[in-house]
Amino acid sequence: MLQSKFIDTVDNKNQEVKMKVFMSVDIEGITGVTAWCETTMENSDYVQSAAQMTKEASAACEGAIAMGAKEIFIKDAHDAARNIDITKLPRCAKLSRGWTNTPDSMVAGIDETFDAAIFIGYHSSSGCDGNPLAHTMDLRNNYIKINGEKASEFVIHSYIAADYRVPVVFLSGDEMLCEKAKKFNPGIDTVAVKQGDGGATVSINPDLACDLIKEGVKNGLKHISSCKIAIPDKFEVEINYKEHADAKRASFYPGVTQVDSHTVKYTAGSIKEFSTTLMFIL
Repeated sequence: MLQSKFIDTVDNKNQEVKMKVFMSVDIEGITGVTAWCETTMENSDYVQSAAQMTKEASAACEGAIAMGAKEIFIKDAHDAARNIDITKLPRCAKLSRGWTNTPDSMVAGIDETFDAAIFIGYHSSSGCDGNPLAHTMDLRNNYIKINGEKASEFVIHSYIAADYRVPVVFLSGDEMLCEKAKKFNPGIDTVAVKQGDGGATVSINPDLACDLIKEGVKNGLKHISSCKIAIPDKFEVEINYKEHADAKRASFYPGVTQVDSHTVKYTAGSIKEFSTTLMFIL
C-alpha cells in the first residue's frame, strides 16, 4: 500500500500547512471544447479553448493555494504542450512546456516529493462515446486495454503517478470520464464540466466551471490518503490500431506479440515497463 506523505491537518487553522502539488492539464476535457479545430494552434477557434484551459488551470491553482500549496508544478499536456498562458499563473507555479520524450508523458516532472496530483481537462478514452474528442494518447488506436479494461489517459497517468507514490486527488473533464474515474479511484473528487452527445457537447458556464474546479481541488486536498490506488502485480496490455501496418510495426518491439491484423498485446511486470513499452509502440 502506498504511504501518504501529507498528514490531513488542513482544518487546524493554527498550523501552517505546506504542500507541493503536481498538475497535468489537457484540452479535450476543458469546458466548451467540442471539435478538433478548437484544439490546434493553427486554427482561430483554438484561441478561446486555450484561454479557458488557462483559466481552469489557474482556478485549480487557487484551490491548491487555499489549502496550503506553496509549490505547484504544471505540466501542459496537450499536443505541442504550449497552450497555457504562463502570465496568468500564480507566482508559486512552475510551467513545463514542450515534451521531455520520457515514459512519464503527461505527468513528466512528477517525483516522490509531491504530496498530490491534480488532472484538469481530461477526457474519455478511445472506444468510448463520452466525448466527441475521445481518444487515448493518439488517434491511431481504437482502444487500449489494461488488464481487460479500456484505459483512458487518466488511468494510465494515475498509475504512473502512483509509481512515484503520488495520489491523484482531483479530476475535471467530461461526465463519462468522471464517472469511470470514481470507480477506478473511489476517493477522488471530480468536476464534470460537460457531457458528450454524439458529435456534440453540452457544457456548463465557463466561470461556474472554474468555481467548481477551485472548490473541488480544495475538497480533494482534504483527504489525500483516501486517493491512494493499488498497483496491479502485472499489466496485461492490448492495443487495437486503426491501421494494420501500425500493429505489425509494434509487434517487433521486444515482448510485444501480434494477436490479429490490427491488435497487439504485451505483459509488463511494473509500471515503468508498462509505460516505456507504450511510449515506443504508440
